[in-house]
Amino acid sequence: SPHPLQEHEKPPAVSNGELRINGKGKKLRKPRTIYSSLQLQALNQRFQQTQYLALPERAELAAQLGLTQTQVKIWFQNKRSKYKKIMKQG
Repeated sequence: SPHPLQEHEKPPAVSNGELRINGKGKKLRKPRTIYSSLQLQALNQRFQQTQYLALPERAELAAQLGLTQTQVKIWFQNKRSKYKKIMKQG
């Protein structure tokens, strides 16, 4: 019988873009995270203040928004690369 999740294990529903391997050795992508407008508003506001979050800041922001730290980290990474692309265009 399937055993319940231990305290330290994340529920499988958490989507942060990492790759999982299934039994046959095929890569399975987790579905992409859909952020609520409130979450996006907070993330964008924070990005305007600073493009880089320290670990405690990331933990706090993730907790406030009900996201994982990985989701916040990747959002900031993606936002920085998008921002740099736009800056290059002028």
